[in-house]
Amino acid sequence: MASALSPFRFKPHSSSASASWPSTTKHRPAVILPGLGNNSRDYKKLEITLGEYGVPTVVAEVSRFDWFRNAAGLVDPNYWRGNLRPRPVLDWYFKRVNDAIREAKELSQGGSVSLIGHSAGGWLARVYMEEFGFSEISLLLTLGTPHLPPPKGLPGVIDQTRGLLDYVEKQCTKAVYTPQLKYVCIAGRYIHGARLFGNSNVDVDPVVAIDTHQPTSEVAIVNNKTNPTSISTFRARLVGQGYKQVCGQADVWGDGVVPEISAHLEGALNISLDNVYHSPVGSDDALRPWYGSPAIVEKWIHHLLN
Repeated sequence: MASALSPFRFKPHSSSASASWPSTTKHRPAVILPGLGNNSRDYKKLEITLGEYGVPTVVAEVSRFDWFRNAAGLVDPNYWRGNLRPRPVLDWYFKRVNDAIREAKELSQGGSVSLIGHSAGGWLARVYMEEFGFSEISLLLTLGTPHLPPPKGLPGVIDQTRGLLDYVEKQCTKAVYTPQLKYVCIAGRYIHGARLFGNSNVDVDPVVAIDTHQPTSEVAIVNNKTNPTSISTFRARLVGQGYKQVCGQADVWGDGVVPEISAHLEGALNISLDNVYHSPVGSDDALRPWYGSPAIVEKWIHHLLN
């Protein structure tokens, strides 16, 4: 029976990472899927951090130049119609993911692996699982992934994926959090966007609306509320325009790139973390931590260790 969920507060570990999770303990290997515009080296520090928890990690081999391969979609009429499909345009990326999973499988000695998808890497992981199967995957954990296509028909809103996210929503298997395959989606609340014109209500309740059709035993939202404040500045208005292109609304919380509401997925365990920036590029572990900063990893690492 479906029921409403109440957000609960995440309590970080009181001890250090090395003390909480001995590095001598070997856990299920993880494969990191880079986000749009990122390269494999951007995740080197995250790879090291996960290793300190005893999680062997492989990063899918992607360079910044590789992303120009997506320009092949420009010759597809579906691109201009907004009905673009992931294949064959993104086959190059799926090949890199497949290679990384094969490498991780060798580390697992026949066991399953976890996928960690950052930004676009999260929904690309879903396409990979749909196209190539997920029997070898026990966990899909996404970090700042825009899971939902932008609403249609809103003035000034253009689907930057040219229909790819619409395809993912309609064609990919729906997320269902189970002991065999766990879906965990983490959203960051780094800055509240503002409308370009007029006043914006930036001092809002940070609790995310919860889908009442999600079973309490399988899905919950963690909200590490610290009463963040935001001022309607030029930066907030600029960021808000980016949010609007993703979710159709400017004055919402997000990680500076992806709105919080878009980074959650129906059927998954959805988590919101305050003061978390979107990308490793331009991040600072002390002043502007991103999802892969050590202090932030400590808040979600237990999902990889179970």
